[in-house]
Amino acid sequence: MRAAPTILHLDMDAFYASAEQASKPSLRGKPVVVGGLGTRGVVATASYEARRLGVHSAMPMAQARRLAPNAAYLVPRFALYRTVSDQVMELLGRLSPLVEPLSLDEAFVDLEAGGVADDSESARAIGGQLRTVIGAVTGLSGSVGLAGSKMLAKIASEEAKPDGLLLIEPGTERELLAPMSVRVLPGVGPATGDHLRRAGMTLVSHLAEAGEAELVRLLGKAHGVALHRMAQGYDDRPVVAERDAKSVSVEDTFDVDLHDRVRVRTEVERLADRCVQRLRGAGRSGRTVVLKVRRYDFSTLTRSETLRGPTDDPTVVREAAARLLEAVDTTGGVRLLGVGVTGLADFTQEDLFAQAADAEHAAGKSAAAAADAAAHEGRRGAEEEPGGETAASEEQLAARRWPAGHDVRHEVHGHGWVQGSGVGRVTVRFEEPWTPPGRVRTFRIDDPQLQPADPLRLVRDPVDYSSWPASLPKSLSGAGSAEGEESSP
Repeated sequence: MRAAPTILHLDMDAFYASAEQASKPSLRGKPVVVGGLGTRGVVATASYEARRLGVHSAMPMAQARRLAPNAAYLVPRFALYRTVSDQVMELLGRLSPLVEPLSLDEAFVDLEAGGVADDSESARAIGGQLRTVIGAVTGLSGSVGLAGSKMLAKIASEEAKPDGLLLIEPGTERELLAPMSVRVLPGVGPATGDHLRRAGMTLVSHLAEAGEAELVRLLGKAHGVALHRMAQGYDDRPVVAERDAKSVSVEDTFDVDLHDRVRVRTEVERLADRCVQRLRGAGRSGRTVVLKVRRYDFSTLTRSETLRGPTDDPTVVREAAARLLEAVDTTGGVRLLGVGVTGLADFTQEDLFAQAADAEHAAGKSAAAAADAAAHEGRRGAEEEPGGETAASEEQLAARRWPAGHDVRHEVHGHGWVQGSGVGRVTVRFEEPWTPPGRVRTFRIDDPQLQPADPLRLVRDPVDYSSWPASLPKSLSGAGSAEGEESSP
């Protein structure tokens, strides 16, 4: 525990939804829900306007549509989110060599290690500047928590939402935590929270008063001891700059159970290729290939195969995943498939035979792409929509090529985004992040003048902060230091 609040936690506000609102002027101030749009999709992020209607993360998308029927429902654009995340993490890296990312939109920063703060005043100043700079560079807002420990800094940023800053003065931790729900403490999820509730403990103060022995009796030694310490405000975990990934994986949940064995294998191969792309993007290789299959009855099977050495070769991963699939019974139907690689390493064991096979596979795949796609979609349509194969195939093709919310460019009308597609048509709103709300037009899904496009940056003319935090522009040096900031009692 530190004597000064020099651990900072940044959490971007409703990150995915806020990025969509920033890039789409017509959605600002309106409810926006980002996630899987299929019948089995779940909410990834909801804007604050949607949250006021009861929508929240991890909620089934069908339930969200009932609560907010007039909200904009969009498919995630991870290319945009990663770009913005990289900008934010680069700014954090200027504050300290010790930055611990937790996800795309949140991270811990050790301000003391960076020499930019050593007391409450300097920590508050840096936190206020950070919020200002993030807004100017990305066009988005983030909430900042400052405290003497990671646990308290994260709690502070949550209490500061949205777009605020909360500093918890060392020595006030127990007073601040006492009236809070036990769910604010790390490691207390729904199951543990319910277990504690049945024992009459719903507030953090109840845990502190119960004593270590009682919590050990209820939860076991390791969890009980840790929880008792946290209830008293103790947390000595350091900010760790490198969080080494243990695995890389991708998975898909299907709107309708898959029964066709050929289709299942095709999906496994597609997932294997996506997994390798992520693996290579991280500059890693892996030795163990893992296949995950969730069947029609929600039973989940996991199979793995360990290779002779680490690889990032798509053919090796693809063939290993296919071999694992052969040992799984999928006749009842499959609702989810996943492919992952574990045992990560920073080097690759070369496999010349695999590389040659991969080149052959790529050539064959390119030559037969059109026929395979047509056959694949025909099977899927026949499987999911008996008696309506052609229509189903067209709708699925349109949804895949024109996902709601994704970027497009028209030769005449310029840059826009997909509002929706159906009945052989795609509806596009033409606007850019720095323009007024744009006009809506509808095109055939095969219009040659309409093409998918890359996301635009959110800020048209970002300010140069290459010298920050050593020197902040005078016009901004005091911004964010009053409104939205507070200290704990």
